[in-house]
Amino acid sequence: MSSSASTVGAELRRLQECRDQGVPWKQWGPYLADRQWGTVREDYSPDGDAWAFLPHDHARSKAYRWGEDGIGGFSDDEQTLCLGLALWNGNDPIIKERFFGLTGPEGNHGEDVKEYYYYLDATPSHSYQRLLYKYPQREFPYAELARQNRRRTRQEHEYELIDTGIFADHRYFDVFIEYAKAAPDDLLLRVTAWNRGPDSARLHLLPHVWFRNDLTWTDATRRPVLRAVSADSISVYHHRLGEFVCYLDGSPDLLFCENETNYRRLYGLDRGGPFFKDGINNYLVHNHRAAVNHAGVGTKAAAGYEHRIGPGASATIHLRLTRAARSAPFADVAAVFDQRLAEADEFYDHIHAELTDSDMRRVQRQALAGMLWSKQYYAYDVTRWLEGDRDRPPPPESRKHGRNRDWPHVSVGDVISMPDKWEYPWFAAWDLAFHCIPLAMVDAEFAKQQLLLLTREWYMHPNGQLPAYEWQFGDVNPPVHAWATWRVYKVDKKANDGRGDLAFLERVYHKLLMNFTWWVNRKDAEGNNIFQGGFLGLDNIGVFDRSSALPTGGSLEQCDGTSWMAMYCLNMMRIALELSRVNPSYQDMATKFFEHFLRVAAALANLGGQGINLWDERDEFFYDVLHTPDHQLVPLRVRSIVGLIPLFAVETLEPDYLHTTPAFKQRVEWLMENRPELADLVSRWEQTGAGDRHLLSLLRGHRLKCLLRRMLDESEFLSPYGIRALSKIHEREPYHFHANGDTFTVAYRPGESDTGLFGGNSNWRGPVWFPLNYLIIESLQKFYHYYGPDFKVECPTHSGNYLTILEISEELTRRLGTIFLRDANGRRPVFGHHEQFHHDPHFRDHVPFYEYFHGDNGRGVGASHQTGWTGLIAKLLHPRKDREDIHAESAGGSAT
Repeated sequence: MSSSASTVGAELRRLQECRDQGVPWKQWGPYLADRQWGTVREDYSPDGDAWAFLPHDHARSKAYRWGEDGIGGFSDDEQTLCLGLALWNGNDPIIKERFFGLTGPEGNHGEDVKEYYYYLDATPSHSYQRLLYKYPQREFPYAELARQNRRRTRQEHEYELIDTGIFADHRYFDVFIEYAKAAPDDLLLRVTAWNRGPDSARLHLLPHVWFRNDLTWTDATRRPVLRAVSADSISVYHHRLGEFVCYLDGSPDLLFCENETNYRRLYGLDRGGPFFKDGINNYLVHNHRAAVNHAGVGTKAAAGYEHRIGPGASATIHLRLTRAARSAPFADVAAVFDQRLAEADEFYDHIHAELTDSDMRRVQRQALAGMLWSKQYYAYDVTRWLEGDRDRPPPPESRKHGRNRDWPHVSVGDVISMPDKWEYPWFAAWDLAFHCIPLAMVDAEFAKQQLLLLTREWYMHPNGQLPAYEWQFGDVNPPVHAWATWRVYKVDKKANDGRGDLAFLERVYHKLLMNFTWWVNRKDAEGNNIFQGGFLGLDNIGVFDRSSALPTGGSLEQCDGTSWMAMYCLNMMRIALELSRVNPSYQDMATKFFEHFLRVAAALANLGGQGINLWDERDEFFYDVLHTPDHQLVPLRVRSIVGLIPLFAVETLEPDYLHTTPAFKQRVEWLMENRPELADLVSRWEQTGAGDRHLLSLLRGHRLKCLLRRMLDESEFLSPYGIRALSKIHEREPYHFHANGDTFTVAYRPGESDTGLFGGNSNWRGPVWFPLNYLIIESLQKFYHYYGPDFKVECPTHSGNYLTILEISEELTRRLGTIFLRDANGRRPVFGHHEQFHHDPHFRDHVPFYEYFHGDNGRGVGASHQTGWTGLIAKLLHPRKDREDIHAESAGGSAT
């Protein structure tokens, strides 16, 4: 958002106040997880089985150690005090305090939430938020969902909540949860429940307020307290937060208990009490009057509202959490909500000012809302987790030899953008890099802070490795942090009238120097610039589990690992050149990365004489190569997106960059003159392209056309919905590899995974994934920036239709957008075969953003709320005034 645009509206002013004056508009936000149970942080088992140690059935009774979860949850940015909504329809065996789903072992395709909820709206200051939860009126089918999915094989579809028939006859409530801030420390909650069914139905609305339990685990002596001070207000005190008042409208039943573990229920121990975390549940469902504290004191409280709502009618309740006492706390509630919603509309009108299609606007706004709702407070002290807490039973000795033992320096408590707050309620390094691109559209400061965060010393390993995710910090993700840093810098610079945040760029750059060195020292085993990165985030895409020892022995020379490193070199070179504009010494660093890129390019072409060539002349495609213990080199001819990743290592150099960096220019020209074989690898250096630009790429024109011919073939990679992760040729010709009496097979699977690799919840053997599609589109834009309109490629292959590379990027963008947008028949492919989703007016415009998408029909697959990197659709739908803006932003040119 430019300085001139920053005066447009109230939300932009709030962001400026946060940035420039430290006004704490973001202190309160949607920072609760959607699932805290079943996570590594909460696992204190001897065998590391996080799912079994704290299952959903225990969650209502066990105090969490590291965080909290809830429906539509809000908290302060240290998750000290939490707000959330619970519901009870009078039929369920428990009140609905958190979203239900299956554990990894229970689901036939891994863990999966079995609820329908939608992040509909959000502003980056969290001044306005809106979520929709669909709560059935019949008894929720917990046991049926678990039983049916356990019985299904990996070859069958998942059994979903809608398959149970529970939404038949529209017998459900649409529960809208809205937050609005009257001031940074004045928070309003509005809950509106609509009965969509044909008969009146009973519903308990139970807004909760509670403290995260950090007393049980520490030596803190100042106990927080919630206390009823009247029939409709609760005083709130915590020594860190200070004093608040929680007001409730109407005349609810105020129910109090403690956020403490019910040892009697879980372990048969007469310990603690008498009031436990599940006290409100037991009071309502089982009529246990003694389960709540009738003195009106505790660390967890709920306001109980019971309504009988007629068909087509609604009921509304309000809560206000504020620091200032008020005589009429709800007198202005309607005005505050109306104002904040109007300001949110104004903010998004600015974001998609030139996007005239109403459905595109809807999808973009919901995608960005999902990004903003998916912020979460994440706390984890690995040393304390390994060694145990004071005055508590020590963890099993096996823990010191298990996961994350090599990361004792990790001690964190931050608000982080999560991939999916139910399925992946923990940060993932390479996911986060992609999250920052759409986040930069609405809150560049937050995006920059996220990129800085993982490079801080309490995240980054002392050896320079970035932590992957909590299930195994030491796993290796693609090195995309430098790419995201550059992209966010450019978006922010363009929005601020050409004033780039060089301090941010430099801070990240210096930390990434350590990470780059780690890659070179740890992942280039033979020192030949061919990299062995491990699974690199692509789960089951290969013949073997690439994060484990090979069954054949030897090593795997990875096309994707090597290509990612070539891209990393160019990203670091580009950043160094930008920094050299104010500090010429960075030209030396730019030269270093330019030369390193040339060495990687040479290795890919086997110029080092190692005998390894990842380019297969017969198939005109890149493959991984198995390097056996007896020094055989065996190409693994799996035609996957791994072989397209060399496209990503591409940059254009603008003439003005070379004119203003004389030391860099001199060194580059010396290399090009004295090492012509290297010059030929990356382009004919002496032949500039459009705008006198130079091209740096792993692909010359011929190989580029070869890869595009495969990629744009509808019988291979090109789906109606984007680029598939595996060529469809493997549907009729599965790839088989024989070793030690075993056969390893890779076959085209456009939907869910049929293997158990990495838990079986993700699949890279045929579906469409947004992050790599986004990089393909961006890379094509960069190639066009050099080749211009005269370089054309047949698209689709065998169609006789020739397009420029830019037109191809736009066609891929269109296909990806098709997944979410309503077609001429009113259908959205993301919904799959469920007709109610397509045509029911209460479902059809609420768009879910899945983890990945069926390669043939566009159906959403995997985690259903992974707006994270799928939120890139918001950026792809974002209009530009002209094509030159696209080129300048992606290629890093001087235009702003």
